[in-house]
Amino acid sequence: MSTATPPPGGTWTLGDLTVTRFGYGAMQLAGPGVMGPPADRDSALAVLREVVDLGITHIDTSSAYGPRLTNELIREALHPYPGALHIVTKVGANRDAQGGWPTARRPGDLRRQVQENLRTLGLEVLDLVNMRMGNAEGPQPGSLAEAFGTLGELRREGLIRHLGVSNVTAEQVVEAQGIAPIVCVQNLYNLAHRRDDELVDRLASEGVAYVPFFPLGGFSPLQSSALAAVAGRLGATSMSVALAWLLQRSPNILLIPGTSKVAHLRENVAGAGLVLSAEHVAELDAIGG
Repeated sequence: MSTATPPPGGTWTLGDLTVTRFGYGAMQLAGPGVMGPPADRDSALAVLREVVDLGITHIDTSSAYGPRLTNELIREALHPYPGALHIVTKVGANRDAQGGWPTARRPGDLRRQVQENLRTLGLEVLDLVNMRMGNAEGPQPGSLAEAFGTLGELRREGLIRHLGVSNVTAEQVVEAQGIAPIVCVQNLYNLAHRRDDELVDRLASEGVAYVPFFPLGGFSPLQSSALAAVAGRLGATSMSVALAWLLQRSPNILLIPGTSKVAHLRENVAGAGLVLSAEHVAELDAIGG
């Protein structure tokens, strides 16, 4: 049963799906390099059950994680799924024997990935599918019309409820919106990486969610030290302050921090509820300046 205290940040509506702004990213449940089974299967299942017990209603996953194993863990731990729980998946890459993420965005590739997500999660319809573009270096210029158009077809066929895009440029967001409605954008964004500031604000005005990944990713030593100094004065961890800053940055920002430990999950939830003063926010804003 859920705790009496809801997760910090309240809720957001993705199309017709209401989710907690504090969600959970399941990528870390797989083995090293997001390949193979978890080191502790029972612990992985316990984390997923704790997610639901904490009242979190947004889980982010992909059949590429494991591959397939993370989805299978979600199904084992939580199926049949609570009515309020919404599982978000992504497509656009496969895995190779070396643990790489080769792109897989041809129409046939995407249809297979959607079917694989449906099968491994035990669902007949996927709530939300993100079309992942770019590569490990980040968003790359170019058209997403063929790939995103295929997801639009799958949505019209009734296999997907809502669509989003991931690892994209602002121009690709506009291109996607001209093909089919989107309810979220999932990109790298944090205190140290503010390239999407204008995009976050534009999407907020349009009622579209922005889902940042890697809340502590890519910080320089100097930026990490500045964050740690603020966290120390607040008696909090750097992760707590980074998550709290994101929640306060804009109401359309949804969090999906990942962990494979129940204690760390609870710490993340509690930490994200930290209330930052205007002075703290100004100091933190300067980190990415």
